[in-house]
Amino acid sequence: MTPFTKQVVAIIAAIPEGKVMTYGQIAAHAGSPRAARQVVRILHSMSRKERLPWHRVVNAKGLIAIPDEHSRLMQETELISEGVEFQMDGSINLKLFGHDPDPTFLLDLSTDEE
Repeated sequence: MTPFTKQVVAIIAAIPEGKVMTYGQIAAHAGSPRAARQVVRILHSMSRKERLPWHRVVNAKGLIAIPDEHSRLMQETELISEGVEFQMDGSINLKLFGHDPDPTFLLDLSTDEE
């Protein structure tokens, strides 16, 4: 696993219940602000294996980005069960429900060795 992938996995794993982060926000915290699409790929390929809370990741507008109706409904249901509220336009208020990791958490990740 690359250092960037490790960072992404750790950041997603640490998103608390009832909070969300955006793909771009995760990429920026992992050290590559322009790698939002790479976060999508990592989440898609590793969410089951790493048991990641995939449902807590949304796009920059606070919208569920999954086009598949069934998966979209599953993500919405999971978020609602955690107390996340959707606005009339289907978006999530990122100021209210967004998660911004503590910078010391991210520093701890960069010093971890396996």
